[in-house]
Amino acid sequence: MLERNSDSSGDERGISRRERASASGDPRPVPAAPAWNDWPAELPNRGMRAFLAALARLISGASVRWIDCQPDTCQRVYFANHTSHLDVLVLWASLPSNVRNLTRPVAAKDYWEKGWVRRYLAMQVFDALLIDRKEIKVHQSPVDLMLKAIGDRQSLIVFPEGHRNTAAEMDEFKSGLYYLAKKRPDLELVPVHIDNVNRVLPRGEFLPLPLLSCITFGPPIWLEAKEPKVEFLRRARESVRRLKDL
Repeated sequence: MLERNSDSSGDERGISRRERASASGDPRPVPAAPAWNDWPAELPNRGMRAFLAALARLISGASVRWIDCQPDTCQRVYFANHTSHLDVLVLWASLPSNVRNLTRPVAAKDYWEKGWVRRYLAMQVFDALLIDRKEIKVHQSPVDLMLKAIGDRQSLIVFPEGHRNTAAEMDEFKSGLYYLAKKRPDLELVPVHIDNVNRVLPRGEFLPLPLLSCITFGPPIWLEAKEPKVEFLRRARESVRRLKDL
């Protein structure tokens, strides 16, 4: 009769770790071993992210400038002017991959849920946070949804004008940026100026034109103690506008 060999710690061969944990009453969960042919579901999406980021940089010819600010994986809100549907893609692609993987664009649900291509890009590639602009609930405001979505790890890309604007001057900023800063004063608010992307994909056009554009990241700002909403939004808007002239 053959006996089971055991080592000095009493760990018997032939008994799985899961069985030992169950027998000893160990409450710690024991992860199941992955199947040998279980490919990570994220691989195709990661490949698509890398491909789209490279394609966006190629088509837009975007030069990226960091002025008094450096790429970082700390939690941030990147807020920018908005002139084209390509703004989301080009700004997102301008971030280094380690920062990009932690950054979620905030986008309009009614636009990005039209058709399976947009929906796939928004949900599987950009990991966008889609906001329903037509049904805003009092107890579930867009700001609350954003803060819940990013937790204590991720960052956001927002466009405080609230819509695309091809005029020479930016529109006034909506109040969402102010409430993000008020509810999460630890977040770095990084102004971004997007230049010439509206000519890469003019309004109403489907195919982008290969032109040069420029993405400029500026120094972070924060909400000052007791700073009025109107003054903060004016200062935030100016922090984006002045990057155009640098």
